[in-house]
Amino acid sequence: MGSLLRSLFQPTASARARLKICCIADEREAQTAIHAGADVLGLVSAMPSGPGPIREEQIRAVARAVEGRVITFLLTALRDADAIIEQHRRCGTSAIQLVDEVAVGAYERIRGRLPGIGIVQVIHVENESAVASAALVAPHVDALLLDSGRPTAPTPELGGTGRVHNWSISREIVSSVARPVFLAGGLRPDNLRQARAQVSPFGFDICSGVRTDGRLDPAKLEAVIRALGDSEVSSTHADS
Repeated sequence: MGSLLRSLFQPTASARARLKICCIADEREAQTAIHAGADVLGLVSAMPSGPGPIREEQIRAVARAVEGRVITFLLTALRDADAIIEQHRRCGTSAIQLVDEVAVGAYERIRGRLPGIGIVQVIHVENESAVASAALVAPHVDALLLDSGRPTAPTPELGGTGRVHNWSISREIVSSVARPVFLAGGLRPDNLRQARAQVSPFGFDICSGVRTDGRLDPAKLEAVIRALGDSEVSSTHADS
């Protein structure tokens, strides 16, 4: 695992939370997010529903453009380990964010075939069963991300819903797993302080809450930074 990625997952003595800006559409949005202080950029591949998917060629272009400056996550809905590995090889991001369940053995196969690439598993917090799911998965991954999807819906929702889930369940997961935990789902400048106080996650993942008419909004990004209470949100990438 590269030093930049190791530093992302390394616990910090400060109260500063990591910040992931998701649904990055192109290199211009990537630069805007980096300038604002993002630690991670989320690049969304094909999904059954939700905002933000871009072509794999564009994911690779953005990942190359920002390499060495910020961490990039490939969001994938694939569940087969070999398919995930091949997709990552086409896209070239720092880490893989698995938005759906995979077999436990898939993590070891991915790690063996993609040494140095981070693995982040999304846990969709629909009910208390999410606590047991998180405990099962945590030993096999580098981080968890708690979101508000509904994988079992007729059209699966695997992120980007704009909904807030039950933060008391998220808090229980944060307290019980020995891995960094990112919080996602309906986060906006006006509820970030409450989310931080109630859940105390390692980091936050925001998509629609920093967008206007579907485009990344620098003013909303600035409001997020203020809400997090730290103007130096990112220390894991080089100054741009």
